[in-house]
Amino acid sequence: MYTDAHCHLERLFEGQDPEAAIARACQAGVTVMVTVGEDLASSAECVATAARHDEVWAVVGIHPNNAIEATEHVLERLAVLARHPQVVGIGETGLDWFREGAPPVRQEDSFRDHIRLAKDLDKALVIHDRDAHDDVVAVLDDERAPERTMFHCFSGDAELVKICTERGWFVSFAGNLTFRNAPELREAAAATPPELLLAETDSPYLSPHPHRGQPNEPARVVLTISQLAELHQTTPEEMGRITSDNARRLFGLPS
Repeated sequence: MYTDAHCHLERLFEGQDPEAAIARACQAGVTVMVTVGEDLASSAECVATAARHDEVWAVVGIHPNNAIEATEHVLERLAVLARHPQVVGIGETGLDWFREGAPPVRQEDSFRDHIRLAKDLDKALVIHDRDAHDDVVAVLDDERAPERTMFHCFSGDAELVKICTERGWFVSFAGNLTFRNAPELREAAAATPPELLLAETDSPYLSPHPHRGQPNEPARVVLTISQLAELHQTTPEEMGRITSDNARRLFGLPS
């Protein structure tokens, strides 16, 4: 039993069929998939997909690079979507200082609005943090982040892991954990307490080795879980159980 804690089933590349990808994931033992919105339209698609599949749950939100869209009207509509029973989180939200996306002030305003919505609705908060570690932590601390907070596709170092651990925030690793040029990321994963570990694909991106450069899909979360198992000196099956149990706690999923 494995869990893909963050994927984008509505963003699969041309030629990829979400229904087929879900079926292949189930065949690989991936029994839980959390599909995540990046704007209002994709968030609505996530909810629709989750409503059709018992294995799929939805997270709704506005990606920081789309923060210009996060108007009061859009956020009101997002709050309505978030009340659907298959919606288990708010995001992905946060800060991205790597891409030339939305202006920083709009990203921060949107980030703060998402944090407040997650707390109001008692949903998990899903963080996008790209080259903005200190600023993301500062906003989370200032807004008093929800107890159930996840750093998706973790890109920090062992020091950021320490900060997350002190605050009880979950840390999720994607396929880039398996890349040969990612020793610091593996050090961070090894330093993460097992009770805060999650695994994801962020598909269709970041396909793990030996599929790097190819379109990713939820079935391949098993490869990232195997890498986590090696780093924590346990079996892939046990790491699958650990990360699945953690995802249940984070998202409030039924056992």
